[in-house]
Amino acid sequence: MAEQEDNVSIPEFSNLLQTDPNLRKYEKDFRRRYELLKKQLFLLDEAEGGVDQFTRSYRSFGVQRLPDNSLFFKEWAPAAEALFLTGEFNGWDKFSHPYSKKEFGKWELVLPPKPDNSPAVDHNTKLKVVVHTKEGERLHRNSPWAKYVTREEKSVIYDWVFWDPPQPYVHIHPRPKKPMSLRIYEAHVGIGSPEPKIASYTNFTHNVLPRIKDLGYNCIQLMAIMEHAYYASFGYQITSFFAASSRYGTPDELKELIDVAHSMGIVVLLDVVHSHASKNTEDGLNGFDGSDSCFFHSPPRGEHSLWDSRLFNYA
Repeated sequence: MAEQEDNVSIPEFSNLLQTDPNLRKYEKDFRRRYELLKKQLFLLDEAEGGVDQFTRSYRSFGVQRLPDNSLFFKEWAPAAEALFLTGEFNGWDKFSHPYSKKEFGKWELVLPPKPDNSPAVDHNTKLKVVVHTKEGERLHRNSPWAKYVTREEKSVIYDWVFWDPPQPYVHIHPRPKKPMSLRIYEAHVGIGSPEPKIASYTNFTHNVLPRIKDLGYNCIQLMAIMEHAYYASFGYQITSFFAASSRYGTPDELKELIDVAHSMGIVVLLDVVHSHASKNTEDGLNGFDGSDSCFFHSPPRGEHSLWDSRLFNYA
């Protein structure tokens, strides 16, 4: 009797086998994995409105300012017993602003605007998600969708900061057209200076970009942009996947860097790391909802022994 995967149709698969006949011995594995992919895509269609919508989670999770200046907070913490929002806006009260539990491990909270119609949380002020676990623990976490996190000079922990400037940077120059061929300059903003310090976005914009342009490059690939608490990891142990690293400057200064690069006809690529994540709990994704899994496989499968990091559960 033929197994189920034998009947799975993979687009253009026969052409692939003709190109590389050595792959034929793995045909059953290809069909099995493609069947798993189809099932996962079906679930995403049913629950999230499709894979494209699912990959735009940054537009709905974390904190979003609504047209009426209300603030909409949303998190995914399937193992949590309760979630609260605390921060400078409420004097760090740990219980005054509870999230409401929704389906599929989601939690939501809406803060109406102040009497003067400004957002309830001021720009550039600190926030934390307070997670109550089923074991009775109370954890203080950064939102996994935080757009900006900073570290005090005498602290090793990064804090979630609400970034919503009254006058955000507005891009002037359009993205360059796709070049016929790429000449890629790989760069690290922090080491883009001869001085013995961590260099800035602004330094890169004014001092490094012109040199890259003069050398004839039409593309830069920026390393270590996503926030990483451990600088020596060269950006490969991410703690905040949606936050541009604050050690180089503000999100708007990064936007200016990209805008100026575009004005020079330079395409900008980001070196993103989705293979693993920092195992930090205080300012990373690890243990966000109090469990040993959440975004990751449970140990030992969810641990990378060589990098001392966590491995995602992509399913």
